[in-house]
Amino acid sequence: MNASCQLKDQILEAALPDVVFDGWSDTTLTKAIDTLGLDKDIYRATFPKGVIDVIAHFADWADRKMLDQLEVDNIEDMRIRDRIRRGVLTRLDVLAPHKEAVRLAMHYWGAPHRGAKAGKALWHTADRIWQWAGDTATDYNRYTKRALLSALLASTTYAWLKDETETLSDTNKHLDQKIEHIMKMGQFIGKLKCKKADKRQAV
Repeated sequence: MNASCQLKDQILEAALPDVVFDGWSDTTLTKAIDTLGLDKDIYRATFPKGVIDVIAHFADWADRKMLDQLEVDNIEDMRIRDRIRRGVLTRLDVLAPHKEAVRLAMHYWGAPHRGAKAGKALWHTADRIWQWAGDTATDYNRYTKRALLSALLASTTYAWLKDETETLSDTNKHLDQKIEHIMKMGQFIGKLKCKKADKRQAV
């Protein structure tokens, strides 16, 4: 990890306890800078676009924490669907101590003019999970898989935020249903691709 990323992590981690009370705001980030004993100019130098850069880094931070936990897993005997499930649940486990910060981040991303940035952050998370799961696709399947997983991540995170069960049974149920849907869709796309190939050969 380079020095810039370490500094970003330090500022983010110092800010997270106050996000619950003051939201994702310049005030929260300035307070984090003060807590760390850094010059106030460091905030804008490190996060030029302010809050939106910080929340994007929050997603990256969670991804890296997720991958650190996943490194200890032996996935050789796991089905692809189980690997994806493990990846998604591990990320939510990383975020569990910061659930309110996630809720506020999702609300922040919900503004229409932030859609592209939010989509990019989700895409990176999906890409990292697929890479960890062993996906090496370089054709259109790569983009299809990541688009589907991005949608799954978003909907499962919303389900998780609303889940008040002790064992996260509602979240698990939602995730399993979505994964099953993706698997079926993948089979459909595969069959469709085969049919198109057959037609070309027939011609």
